[in-house]
Amino acid sequence: MTMEMKDSGSVVLTAYHPHSPARIPGMEQNFVQDIPPSHSPTSRKSLPRCRRINRMLSNESAPPPAFSRSNSQASMDSTSMEDFWCEVESIKESSEDGSEEATLLEFRPADEGELEAEWLQDVGLSTLISGAEEEDGQALLSTLTRTQAAAVQKRYNTYTQTLRKKNKHTVRDVRDIFGTNDSSPTFETVPVSPVPSNGIQLPGQKPVWKSVSSNSCLDCGLDKSSPSVTEELSYEVSFSESITVLPKTQERPKNQRFKKEDSALPKFVVRKSRFGLTEVGDLSAEDMKKIRYLSLIELTAFYDALGVELKRNRAERVRGRENGLFGVPLTVLLENDQKKVPGVKVPLIFQKLLLKLEETGLETEGILRVPGSASRVKNLHQELEAKFYEDTFDWDQVRNNDAAGLLKMFIRELPSPLFTVEYLPAFITLVEKISKIKLQLQALHLLIMLLPEANRDTAKAFLQFLKKVVAHEGKNKMNLWNVSMIVAPNLFIYKGKRANQQEMQAAATTAHIVRLLIRYQDILWTVPSFLISQVRKMNEAAMNNSKRQLMFDKGVRKLLRRKTMERERPERPEGAVTFPPYLQSDIPEGVVRVYAPLHSKVSMAIQLNSQTKAKDILARFHCENSRGSSQNTRGQIQSLHEIGGNIGQHCLDPDAYMLDVYRANPQAEWVIKPKAS
Repeated sequence: MTMEMKDSGSVVLTAYHPHSPARIPGMEQNFVQDIPPSHSPTSRKSLPRCRRINRMLSNESAPPPAFSRSNSQASMDSTSMEDFWCEVESIKESSEDGSEEATLLEFRPADEGELEAEWLQDVGLSTLISGAEEEDGQALLSTLTRTQAAAVQKRYNTYTQTLRKKNKHTVRDVRDIFGTNDSSPTFETVPVSPVPSNGIQLPGQKPVWKSVSSNSCLDCGLDKSSPSVTEELSYEVSFSESITVLPKTQERPKNQRFKKEDSALPKFVVRKSRFGLTEVGDLSAEDMKKIRYLSLIELTAFYDALGVELKRNRAERVRGRENGLFGVPLTVLLENDQKKVPGVKVPLIFQKLLLKLEETGLETEGILRVPGSASRVKNLHQELEAKFYEDTFDWDQVRNNDAAGLLKMFIRELPSPLFTVEYLPAFITLVEKISKIKLQLQALHLLIMLLPEANRDTAKAFLQFLKKVVAHEGKNKMNLWNVSMIVAPNLFIYKGKRANQQEMQAAATTAHIVRLLIRYQDILWTVPSFLISQVRKMNEAAMNNSKRQLMFDKGVRKLLRRKTMERERPERPEGAVTFPPYLQSDIPEGVVRVYAPLHSKVSMAIQLNSQTKAKDILARFHCENSRGSSQNTRGQIQSLHEIGGNIGQHCLDPDAYMLDVYRANPQAEWVIKPKAS
């Protein structure tokens, strides 16, 4: 790593990210520079290097390394560490022989107040910095819970205090923003009573839970035969509000181990409320943008409630290649792929590598762990770059271990890590500070909600593949912990000064994170219902603000007056446009007009009762159109969508009770169409 002193006195830290074209000078020496001479690799030449490193880190070593060992490192025995360090060694060798191209990630120290300013921008509150009175920021602030508002106020206070010291000019007071009148503000925030899964809490209404059945809950955890106790997760109240008492143990006890057995992980169940469950792909892009804003605010409030510092990296933007397959930013790669396959959400080369391994490699012993031939992988890499888009590449020549090597290379060479470098320290910190897996899972859930769409979709495809690998453990000898130890270095290690110590300290922690990602992935792709409720409130607040603004526009008021006079005329002009039935507002209470443009019968009025589900409406349309169904609907999975009102677009869970959804959003339109894949 280089360290340059600028004239201003600031320090520029340049960290190595594993796609460097040439061997990094001193990398070999730096990797063991903190190990005592008696443990030097030269004295253990008879052992493979990854085993020598492992021996030095294990409890069997004589004197410990000079640096302080972390709890997570101390928790690992030599056998389980060997896979991790062999993978680290393989990554180093592939970068040193030039098979991975590269880029440098720059990390710049933040000036005082800069982190808070960036945070406010990232949560959609840049108006607090600019001083502009914008509706989006006001709508967001109006939906915050008590703990979320406190988190925003804390960051804004720090920012304004810093600004006053630097510039000595007037900035907006926090009391003006939150409507407080004294130095000890109180907040007018959203009530923290439970809210229905994808709706708004109705006055006097309590959430209604279904009895447990095979379809009434999302089951993530162990096999049915496991003796582990099942724990229920709630999405009705924000995670930060549910923390009433700080965990007693803020630090992991020394020498506490991560238990490697699958049975050590609890079994979690998320019950479906009457609103069903919502996956990340079920909401519109605009609403998911608001989910990301709220997730960062909630994550910050969650850490504040736990008394844990929310750490964040400040990486400079890295410009990757603009064409090709490896080392290309995901967004650029998808733009190129969408010219070939419109609407694709996961890079085509990544999909093909996963498909190759799923078809022929799931039962290969040691898949992911046993490396392919370095020379073959390098040649295949070059051949793929030249022939993939021409459809002339011969996939039959690719061996399973080589395909696994290419898959890991693709992930490592991304200019920005798949799980984004900014918030990686946040979860590692929580795992090191809090031992309760439920709290770790809640933090990880919010971090997943923060991911950009391209990263999230690619990560989802990758984790689904890893779950299949673990499912074939009987043949491939790769259990959940083995897979996690191999994948962790490829996902989470990026190089910098003292990076080798950081790798050693974070080895078990990062493997534990991957284990949670694989085990609980079905939970992690579900949008917490309290966030959806806040999005609905944001949209309603924005609509109300827009209505008020229109009422003060004189030109609009005159136009409305003229239109009102026209409506009072007794006769309707000939040729006047008539809105279709599904857009008419004079529909009786409890009756919805469902529109199905791809069916032969395009609309139907349906009377809802307390037991009507979304799947019942779908079944009725299917029955009515079974004989004369359109060719467009055959072979497609149709879903009922809630569109407009206080939501952009929402694909409903088939088990959602329609009367509850209707009451939460009476202005919505109801459309049957294929679910976005």
